[in-house]
Amino acid sequence: MRELSCLARFVASAALTVSLAVSLAGCKTVGMSGVTGALGERSEAPADPSRTADITGERYRARPSDPAAAIAYGNALRAIGQRAQAVAVLEKASLANPSNKAVRAAYGRALADNGNFQLAFDTLSRAHSPDNPDWRILSVQGTVLDQMGRNDEARRYYASALRLAPGEPSVLSNLGMSYVLTKELPRAEETLRQAYSSGRADERVRQNLALVIGLQGRYAEAESIVRADLPPDEAAANVAYLKQMVSGQDTARAGRGVMASGR
Repeated sequence: MRELSCLARFVASAALTVSLAVSLAGCKTVGMSGVTGALGERSEAPADPSRTADITGERYRARPSDPAAAIAYGNALRAIGQRAQAVAVLEKASLANPSNKAVRAAYGRALADNGNFQLAFDTLSRAHSPDNPDWRILSVQGTVLDQMGRNDEARRYYASALRLAPGEPSVLSNLGMSYVLTKELPRAEETLRQAYSSGRADERVRQNLALVIGLQGRYAEAESIVRADLPPDEAAANVAYLKQMVSGQDTARAGRGVMASGR
């Protein structure tokens, strides 16, 4: 159904997103605040994503054969929604550096953003090995499988990631959102609360928890979580989008109820 397919898009596409306002921009019915902990994408670049893309683009053009420059530019392009261009940059880098696993990981992530899920999964599989697995890549592979509707398989990847990184909040958050996709909201909340209780949880984990609580009708509690430790203007924007998202779910549910009663 439309709201779940829209939600699924955010499982793999919003790893750099840190606010519900940005995450929901591409989806009017429902959204996700973002997948967390994906392949070490945080950086010390300027806060303005467009400026970051300009800076990393200049560095890439000056050193097109530098894998680190290509990765930085590809990630910056993804952050501003230039997904196809990010794929092109990282595909070129991958072909030029076939043994560079960091390039493969970044390329796989860009492919997932662009909707090339099977190729993304295969590329990510070659970015690490069974004898030396990377929990971050396992977690991202899980989100790709979730996008393909292979939720049970995705959860096995999250479980493998958690064996390598016990209690890692980013993996738990991705697992929680996997349960959202299959409408197992109590399990999603339990998992996200476990992630949220970690001192290492970031803002995206908190927003995912607020989403799940809001979808269960506990709006005041969800708003209090969204507002925690945020500047007033950002908190207000996040609350507004949370309400929009939950309202969209309620409307969808009501519509299905009317159709069922008419039969």
